[in-house]
Amino acid sequence: MISRSSNPYQANLLRDGVRRYLQLPADQTVLILHAKVAQKSYGNEKRDLGESGFRVCGYMGLDSMGSSLMETQKLSFEEQPDAKGFSCAKALYISDTDKRKHFRLVLKLFFTNGQEIGTFHSKLIKVISKPSQKKQSLKNTDLCISSGSKVSLFNRLRSQTVSTRYLSVEGGAFIASARQWAAFTLHLADECCSRSEFPLREGYIRYGSVVQLICTATGVTLPPLIIRKVMKQYAMLDVDEPISQLHKCAFQFQGSDRMYLCLSTEKVIQFQEANRELLNDGSCWTIISTETVEYTFSESLACIREPVSPVPLIAALQLTGGGDVAMLEVQGEYFHAHLKVWFGDVEAETMYRSPKSLVCVVPDVSAFGSDWRWLRYPITVPLLLIRDDGLIYSSSFTFTYTPEQSCIPGQQVLSDVPQDSDRLLDSIHQEFTRTNFHLFMQS
Repeated sequence: MISRSSNPYQANLLRDGVRRYLQLPADQTVLILHAKVAQKSYGNEKRDLGESGFRVCGYMGLDSMGSSLMETQKLSFEEQPDAKGFSCAKALYISDTDKRKHFRLVLKLFFTNGQEIGTFHSKLIKVISKPSQKKQSLKNTDLCISSGSKVSLFNRLRSQTVSTRYLSVEGGAFIASARQWAAFTLHLADECCSRSEFPLREGYIRYGSVVQLICTATGVTLPPLIIRKVMKQYAMLDVDEPISQLHKCAFQFQGSDRMYLCLSTEKVIQFQEANRELLNDGSCWTIISTETVEYTFSESLACIREPVSPVPLIAALQLTGGGDVAMLEVQGEYFHAHLKVWFGDVEAETMYRSPKSLVCVVPDVSAFGSDWRWLRYPITVPLLLIRDDGLIYSSSFTFTYTPEQSCIPGQQVLSDVPQDSDRLLDSIHQEFTRTNFHLFMQS
């Protein structure tokens, strides 16, 4: 195990380990995909949460929210072709006696020897009593679906749970899966768009809109579709109200008269309806928004005896100051006092402020090597959080050191260092410490 120490040898050893990690990251990821809303179960019903199940890697239950009891479901893992473990927690439900308006899923992971890996939480899930049949207002944005958001689609024959089929992708083709659901990015598209290129539009999606469905995992996409509201097996062709969670809808292929996206056993086909408005059972889909939360960590520098949780999640960065003293506030969730912020392979002086805030001193650019004196282009480094015991938490954020505009990329650098180089080096150092800093997030 490599841990932080005031010993220079240990510090150099840790930095070398971080450098090796950056060259060849050995990350482990816990990915929780879940519905954005959950419908209550009444009487003897046991509605699986959000109707689309929960795709996870772990053992799952509902958060206790002050109660001493927490119902959990032991999950069986399946080995996927990409060597990832997969499980689906379909037996979880929320009772009509539960008065919560929101809740989270709790995922607990263990090694086969019983050692705890950690505890992981989903995002907040909104509880609804039943799908709203009223005309939706854009004032109630919690239930509306915006362009660019992720959704899941499922088909249920005559309200029978055993007949549920989820729209999914397998082998590059769309299928109707009884076991596994997929998340799709739903985009508003221009009515004149082609299949290969379509301009993205912002706003909330309404019935009658032309949309594009893109699988988030594979990138496979369907042709442009017109989304229609379904009422009692009929497609409502003149409805243009906003789409709402758990609404029944149909997808008409753009440019066709009666061609709809339809399932046939486990296949997804283009089906020509006999009547323009009366739909086949397989053409009626239920739509629901989905959320994803991803926890990534690496044990490459540590011999972990404690759980990896809480796994910190970075949400935003805020830079203050500049010159010799620039401070960076790291905003997010699940922070604690045993974390340090690293700029690439350089540790920053870090102060714990709260579970949602860390503050650190931005390292001088000279910390990244002797060649900094001659650089005339931006330096971008990844941001990491490293626990005291060497556990690494990577992020999608980077930090960029940008020379002032007076430093023109490509300008000639002196090949020979003059005798009065100290003065020259001092001026270059001042030039870098007066730098403008830019932050950006990589998706």
